[in-house]
Amino acid sequence: MKTTKTYTVNEAKQALEHYCAYQERCHIEVLAKLNNMGMIPQAQEIIILHLLKENYLNEERFAKSYARGKFLIKNYGRIRIERGLKQKQISAYLINKALQEIEEQKYLETLNILLEKKEASISESNPYKKKKKIVDFLLRKGYEYALIEASIRKYIKI
Repeated sequence: MKTTKTYTVNEAKQALEHYCAYQERCHIEVLAKLNNMGMIPQAQEIIILHLLKENYLNEERFAKSYARGKFLIKNYGRIRIERGLKQKQISAYLINKALQEIEEQKYLETLNILLEKKEASISESNPYKKKKKIVDFLLRKGYEYALIEASIRKYIKI
């Protein structure tokens, strides 16, 4: 759905500067916003170049911020974060750089905390069904199967 308001290039630049200053954005989000504003491709190119030049738009900064935020706030694992960044069409190089923002020790601690909380919340008497529920939950969160198995062996006696 396109807006009825029309924008000049300068008005659109200002609007997009505010949009990018409010929160880190990737190119795909900015393009979607420009399309929604009804901007023609030539104007979109001018505006994106301006945002890049003025450092309002920075893919690396976005990727790192996204990875940190999803891990610290939503407790997502690396797999889910990587999938989210791929959906935003971030390059593999920047995805790897962003995933390095997550400290290994903190990652394992978070995995174990989630495991213990989930285990405490499940009232399943069959230990195999209980384990499956925990594994499924952690896989949905985006954690690696090998790490989940190692944590379960360490914390839960099945």
